[in-house]
Amino acid sequence: MRLGLALGYWGRGPDAAHVPLAQEAERLGYDSVWTAESWGSDAFTPLTWIAARTSTIKLGTAVAQMAARSPATTAMHALTLDHLSGGRMMLGLGLSGPQVVEGWYGRPFPASPLTATREYVDVVRQVLRRTAPVSLDGRFHPLPYRGPDGTGLGRPLKPITHPLRAGLPVLLGAEGPRNVAQTARIADGWLPLYWAPDRPEVYGEAVRDLPAGFRVAPMVRAKVCDDVAAGLLPVKAMLGFYIGGMGHASRNFHADLMARMGYPEAARRIQELFLAGRREEAVLAVPDAFADEISLVGPRARIAERLESWRRGPVTDLLVLSPDPCTLRVLAELNS
Repeated sequence: MRLGLALGYWGRGPDAAHVPLAQEAERLGYDSVWTAESWGSDAFTPLTWIAARTSTIKLGTAVAQMAARSPATTAMHALTLDHLSGGRMMLGLGLSGPQVVEGWYGRPFPASPLTATREYVDVVRQVLRRTAPVSLDGRFHPLPYRGPDGTGLGRPLKPITHPLRAGLPVLLGAEGPRNVAQTARIADGWLPLYWAPDRPEVYGEAVRDLPAGFRVAPMVRAKVCDDVAAGLLPVKAMLGFYIGGMGHASRNFHADLMARMGYPEAARRIQELFLAGRREEAVLAVPDAFADEISLVGPRARIAERLESWRRGPVTDLLVLSPDPCTLRVLAELNS
């Protein structure tokens, strides 16, 4: 099982610790470092900065939001950074949800998310292969554009720049069983949001028979500490925000996933509290048991014991979300 460093997205401003953390992860033998985006900092610019300050560690987006860019634009970002980094780029993509797609990007959330994702990946693959002009008779991402408000002058094009790698890895963030099954068919890897090592069935039958070389790369919050309850508080804060605030009361993919993982009542309660403006109560309503099973928190011996359950399943890459160099070092030692 490889280790990756997950840096997430910026909060109020850039985090001065991100580059030193990436350099330390590279020194410790971590395989990859990952950036993200929500509705603030983008995923590619910080990753480019990190690429310039490192030399061997792979570089991934976990995730770049599909609604933020056309698939051709995303492929341009990926092939450019792959060249600049000497072939270290991995492209992680996610659809996001209606709140962000419509509220931030000003685009309709696709009526058929599976079809929209499949078309998006198809265009990205065509750009990276550069075997022919890019063309797709798609419902959501047609190329060339043939809509009634177009000029009719568009024609298929090949990228001017020759991609460094036609097989640049494409990974997808997916939560529902059907989405996970499609991801196993069309992508090189899967980026689960929450992964409970003892509950792989939550994601459906697709997890049982994955293609050879397929990456399963869940993110895990980690903290080496003596007080488990205190160490879980940042995990609960993250869950409170995602389950309570990352979506609408009637449609929240993160809350749906928590419910499928065995906590439907808690998921509803977190949403109710968060949407009522009672955010601190929403965080405290996150069950310690749920926060614990999707994270690695506690003394070194406890983390070492629990790490074994992550190794037994299909996980190939563990993306560690931790700002603590000591925790990164301990995980590197335990995983060696």
